[in-house]
Amino acid sequence: MPESPPTKTLNPPMDHHDSSDQPDPSENSSHSPPALAEKRKREPEPDLETSSDPAPPPKQHPLWKTSLCSYFRRSGDSCSHGDSCRYAHGEAELRPRPDNTWDPTSERAKKMARTEEKEKEEEAEDGGVMMTDALDVDGEESTSGLSKCLVNLPMKWSSDNLRNFLSEQGLLFKSAKKKRGMMVGFVNFEDAEQVKIAVKELDGKSVGNNRTLKIADVIPRPFEKNNKPTQKTENPSLDSDHTNMTEATNNDEADEDGSLVPSGSAVKGRSVRDAVTPLAHMSYSDQLDHKKNSLAQTLKRLTRNARKACPNGVSLPEWILNSREIGGLPCKLEGIIESPLVNGYRNKCEFSVGCSLQGKHTVGFQLGNFREGVTAVEEPVDCPNVSRIACRYATVFQEFLLRSLLPVWNRLNNTGFWRQLTVREGRRPCPMTEVEKPETSIAEVMLIVQVCTKGFDDGKIKDEIERLAREFSVGSTVESPPLPLTALVIQDHTGISNAAPPDAPLRYVFINKGGDCGLELANDVAEPRIHDYISSLRFSISPSAFFQVNTLAAEKLYSLAGDWAGLGPDTLLFDVCCGTGTIGLTLAHRVGMVVGIEMNASAVSDAQRNAEINGIKNCRFVCGKAEDVIGSLMKEYLSLPHKQDETSEMSENKESEVVSAEENMSSADSVTRTEDNLSVEHENGSNASKCSKDEAQLEKHCTSESSTPVQQFKNVVAIVDPPRVGLHPTVIKILRTQSRLRRLVYISCNPESLVANAIELCTPSLDKTEKGTNKNNRGWRNMSSAGLARHRAKSMPNSEPFKPVKAMAVDLFPHTPHCELVMLLER
Repeated sequence: MPESPPTKTLNPPMDHHDSSDQPDPSENSSHSPPALAEKRKREPEPDLETSSDPAPPPKQHPLWKTSLCSYFRRSGDSCSHGDSCRYAHGEAELRPRPDNTWDPTSERAKKMARTEEKEKEEEAEDGGVMMTDALDVDGEESTSGLSKCLVNLPMKWSSDNLRNFLSEQGLLFKSAKKKRGMMVGFVNFEDAEQVKIAVKELDGKSVGNNRTLKIADVIPRPFEKNNKPTQKTENPSLDSDHTNMTEATNNDEADEDGSLVPSGSAVKGRSVRDAVTPLAHMSYSDQLDHKKNSLAQTLKRLTRNARKACPNGVSLPEWILNSREIGGLPCKLEGIIESPLVNGYRNKCEFSVGCSLQGKHTVGFQLGNFREGVTAVEEPVDCPNVSRIACRYATVFQEFLLRSLLPVWNRLNNTGFWRQLTVREGRRPCPMTEVEKPETSIAEVMLIVQVCTKGFDDGKIKDEIERLAREFSVGSTVESPPLPLTALVIQDHTGISNAAPPDAPLRYVFINKGGDCGLELANDVAEPRIHDYISSLRFSISPSAFFQVNTLAAEKLYSLAGDWAGLGPDTLLFDVCCGTGTIGLTLAHRVGMVVGIEMNASAVSDAQRNAEINGIKNCRFVCGKAEDVIGSLMKEYLSLPHKQDETSEMSENKESEVVSAEENMSSADSVTRTEDNLSVEHENGSNASKCSKDEAQLEKHCTSESSTPVQQFKNVVAIVDPPRVGLHPTVIKILRTQSRLRRLVYISCNPESLVANAIELCTPSLDKTEKGTNKNNRGWRNMSSAGLARHRAKSMPNSEPFKPVKAMAVDLFPHTPHCELVMLLER
């Protein structure tokens, strides 16, 4: 058959034509095909106007010729579309994309990627290793010049793997050590000849998945002998990778010779300012543009993944079809709200305790990732997001550590005492005119010192803690004006990571009772609290409770969420992952009822207390995991009265079956996790809570009794503000299948998690749920969060999906790449 003219030939399906892993041009092009394979049907579009001129239309789409034609690349000949093909037939025709990137399959993009990779390698060589926690190998100290640090080893390797690798290379050595989960290992040699041969053989050698080995010199810090007698003899035994590894700390007199750094300058090209606030070198307006563009690229992945997750035989939802008109976005990204306070905005700073590159005990921030072999800590003096008050308390603690008889925490050996300092600040209400001087509004400060008491004498610990309290008291008064100091809390944590659980014990609590006495040891067990203000409401904050670190920007965030939620007197608001209740309480005056859900018992106690402080009566806070309690709560509040018309009754019966199934699933799941469940309210009104009696009494005032008739609300809205990992799959399923929930506001501190959760919430489902046939398939372990969400979306019960309506970014973290993203979902 003769070929049709190019001007009348429709492009083939995109799945067989686009070679790029970048945003699918079919989502953005105004000349998309009428069908995407047989399983999906789209509304037909008008044929291109018949013309003898094969040139592209006068108004070119932004993605015209920005991707290589896969047919042309395979065959080397023109495809059936000829010059009218929207894809480039060769490198000469290829154009840059709107974000100034190139098709990753093009030679130009590959060359740029190789150049960037080479620059990163050179930068890494300049930066070197910043491992300041020395190893004591087999009870013998490393000898300067005869010890080497191997960088870029496979992270799954242990000491045995490293020894076997060196033996396979025919190298002689004295000892070798490496911890799983790290990229660095340490090797001791007998003499200089062995070192010379090893360096020649290993430096630049490829190992593992195309890793290039780097060799660095090790200068071990001298051991602090006077620390060892303070430990009890019955130290806990460690596993094979931890055996014979002891603490390596420096003397007061230790200087540059007492550090563990590679040869040359390890400081070159790396500073704590770059590690903590990587955008600080940009103007604030440029930072906002950078974040907005980054969020736009992330949101485009929602459109692409939702398209892939759409089941066979189900039409693509309208929001995916319309995405081409807004550049592939699932909804309009309306902009980014800037932070009222740009510098010194953080009301909570967590300072690590470790050693600097010069081997000095330091309180500040790590210069990089521990897994990459970086344990060096530097002072936060150049970090613009940290307040002057927090920096001052970090300095006081650092000066104390130089004279302390107890050792600092060693991340390689997981031994030591002093671990972390957290500074929490509480602000008084102030007019916007005082924003430029944030220190003047700070009225309260809580200091939380994290320690590990395991293996240390209790008497020695108490003496050191009391001396630390005196140091902080003196340090706060010598400043002019004096620094606020409300409480000092000593938190005992024995885990490997500094991220302590919410119920980590508080060993000592010191309260500032005013006057010249300073901090005094409190005899009662009540948790100390500081206070902050959002939207003219006063909030009580306990040591471990979550509270937004940028108070002024949080006001804008919560106000935006309330405006988008469409609230009113007949609205029931579910505040999921509510923390200390900030969102629900600030919006309580605009709704009929607020039901907050939070798993942190201290945060729930704070939320209940905050409701009483502010005289708010229409809030109820439930302590428990959202996946365990949200099903029963929605059943309690959204069950319709028996006397309803037939249509409503049938709809509710169907809904009740879904909720009941979810409830049973949650109940069965909670049996194996009873120890983790902080509080679950059962149908008979009993409260299986691990909260204190004081919290239970507060709950009685702030929660409704089960015997009281539950008020029915016309408008049901949910606002979710989950942690970085996103919502639990059970929570997503209940939100999706609850038909009376018509509007959902998602507040995300991690846009990747929002994309994954929105795929499940917004993808259409089949009339009959698909069930997996191979339960032993572990391929999900290698899936991305979006890929896993696509997989789970296939088993979503038949229910009406949400659709993205609009999104807005709120900058709570100036000078960093992070940003809060708010998305409105409706159905």
